[in-house]
Amino acid sequence: MTDIKPTHETLHAPDEDTKALHQMGYAQELSRRMGGFQNFAISFSIICILAGGITAFPLSLCAAGGASIGYGWPLACLFALLVAAAMGQIASAYPTAGGIYHWASLLGGRGYGWVAAWFNLLGLLFVVASVNFGVYLLFRDLILGEALGIDVSGFGWWTQTLFITAITGTQAWLNHTGIRATTILTDFSGYLIFVTAVLLTLGLAFYAPSLDFSRLFTFSNFSGGAGNGVWPTAIASLPFVFLLGLLQGVYTVTGFDASAHTAEETRDAARSAPRGMIHSVFWSFLFGYVLLCSFILAMPSIEEGAKQGWNAFPWLMQQSPMPKPAKDCLILAIVVANYICALAGLTSTSRMMFAFARDGGLPFSNALKQVSPKHRTPVNAIWCGAVLSILATLYGDAYVVLAAGCAVFLYVSYVLPIAAGLRAESNGQWKAKGPFRLGAASKPISILAIIGCALLIFVGVQPPYEKVGHLILGLLLALTIFWFARERRWFHGPPIGATTLQRKGEIAAAEKAIDPAAR
Repeated sequence: MTDIKPTHETLHAPDEDTKALHQMGYAQELSRRMGGFQNFAISFSIICILAGGITAFPLSLCAAGGASIGYGWPLACLFALLVAAAMGQIASAYPTAGGIYHWASLLGGRGYGWVAAWFNLLGLLFVVASVNFGVYLLFRDLILGEALGIDVSGFGWWTQTLFITAITGTQAWLNHTGIRATTILTDFSGYLIFVTAVLLTLGLAFYAPSLDFSRLFTFSNFSGGAGNGVWPTAIASLPFVFLLGLLQGVYTVTGFDASAHTAEETRDAARSAPRGMIHSVFWSFLFGYVLLCSFILAMPSIEEGAKQGWNAFPWLMQQSPMPKPAKDCLILAIVVANYICALAGLTSTSRMMFAFARDGGLPFSNALKQVSPKHRTPVNAIWCGAVLSILATLYGDAYVVLAAGCAVFLYVSYVLPIAAGLRAESNGQWKAKGPFRLGAASKPISILAIIGCALLIFVGVQPPYEKVGHLILGLLLALTIFWFARERRWFHGPPIGATTLQRKGEIAAAEKAIDPAAR
């Protein structure tokens, strides 16, 4: 972990970061307080193996059983790592908030970037909504039901909505008060995830009835009734069932673009942001793999575990003879980590919304681009993101749709700048790269990342998540109509060329307004 923390020699002075931002046509309005570790921690907190690794565990278990973990988790993470590396090279060249939108616009054109922005923004909103939905489920089933023995059978839609509204409100307030509060919590979350994952792994393994490692590489078919309807239709093709199980990895190992979205708040962002993305994916893969393997090994029976469907992890904790005080402490740590995961997700969402709005890409852009002079945070974007994420949870079977939707929407937004970068690099249009470069491996990694994204997107729109595919088609249709009806005439995209020089006066005025010391 020490190699992630910036040293005195590797840090650039803040003036250098600000100068680079000015050259891209933007003012330094946000507070640049984050170091390399903080940048890593915010992505690692959003990925949070204690979130998707637990709440989405049935997606893999009820697909191909142990093999979905033994083989499937490394495969999904490998693709995610390739995507992070390809995106990291672009982030190094253009270290700005709202990275996905900015990269896609500069490399593929303003309309192309506009579409990428909408997919990324909706994906991030779905992240916050789905994780907070997961916090509610974990709090209800594990803390109230398992730890405290409270009967939660009467909890319904109103209980769920009030709980999610309350915790989302606290996350918005913490984001509102400044990046310092957020980074303290995400730094803590990084260590909490590591420690909890290790202790949970050791506890489950120590009290496991046996350690049969062959389980991890044994293919089963728990689609249909054998998996209690997690995958509702029984599917005869085992390879296809295995592909479906990749959705857990797709959902869990995403959101690492947070390192790019907070680039304007990170020192030496051209180096720290790509490192943050790549390191967050790698460590999530490693610790997540060991953790998920312990779930499979600790089960009294894989078949019985699969029959529990969405209740597989609570059932596993109930079956484990681990002492109750140890279970309760681990359960509390899991819920706290999930809460901070959604907190970091809201940070990322608000920065994307702020960056898109300052270039006029959103309705009410003038309001959404405002930065608080006191807190140096985009307060309107934060609260707007919070409200929209709450609204997204009001849908009936929200969790499964949001979980699949956030993964698919984000990977669609990831593949767009990677594809544009590959094209621009191939035809010689992209020459000004940043300090993080893939060199001769750039094009092969980009091609493999595009293939990986396509595979993960394909998995994410399979039944019963075909509604996500319908959402994508509906969004593309709506964006096409809106673009040709209005936005192609009004939306100018990020500043390019001479436009950046024309903004010098605006940049100085914006920084003077936000920083009393400059007045």
